[in-house]
Amino acid sequence: MTSQPYIDSHCHLYEKGGMTVDEIVAQARDAGVTGMITIGCDAASTAEAIEMATRFDGVFATVGLHPHEARLGVDTIVPLLDDPHVVAIGEAGLDYHYDHSPRDTQREVFAAQIQLAHQRGLPLIVHTREAWDDTFDILRAEGVPERTVFHCFTGETNEARTCLDMGAWLSFSGIVTFANATALHDAARLCPTDRMLAETDSPYLAPVPHRGSTNRPAFVTHVVAALAVLRDQPLDEVRAATVANACLAFPGVRP
Repeated sequence: MTSQPYIDSHCHLYEKGGMTVDEIVAQARDAGVTGMITIGCDAASTAEAIEMATRFDGVFATVGLHPHEARLGVDTIVPLLDDPHVVAIGEAGLDYHYDHSPRDTQREVFAAQIQLAHQRGLPLIVHTREAWDDTFDILRAEGVPERTVFHCFTGETNEARTCLDMGAWLSFSGIVTFANATALHDAARLCPTDRMLAETDSPYLAPVPHRGSTNRPAFVTHVVAALAVLRDQPLDEVRAATVANACLAFPGVRP
């Protein structure tokens, strides 16, 4: 294992692609990824995330209702918020690409989770897809939590500036390694070093050179390397910044 740690600020630890969770966590640690935040998307996946955070040192859980699951109602996740392994609310937000839940329901549930973040003093993890204007409007109406992270950021420079003006962090995934993601590359260059996180969103969105395969937290090292190249910064400077920023954005998280 490398002596220089990494943090994967957003992953979904499932047994997938022929590996057990134990093997996935061990592989991550061998790659130097000593901190992983595993994300709740509904009550069942949140309970699994908490169980994994209980089992593995360096794994942390969130409680969230993904916009796809908004129809289930925010009350389904509230009982899980008291667990000491929980470090954030989310992922929460809007997804107008698939519309698995009605848009009005998505908006109501997103607003409710923002209020939970305020009430509990927890960071908020935002998912937004093809819904930037409504996402920003709801955050402004409800009040942006002190610690807000736009996960798997895929916006352009205009959206990046708006997020940053709100005081949020931008979390970059394996998409930043894709050669055709030129607008995202510009946003990554724009992002201040102290507002940048790295994630995998595994098992989805595997970075180059693993594109097309099942993603793993271990692969966050490729995301950090791509950010360093794009920004013309030393690799260890970017790595250290993403680790420090994750610890600031999510109090209680450590590498």
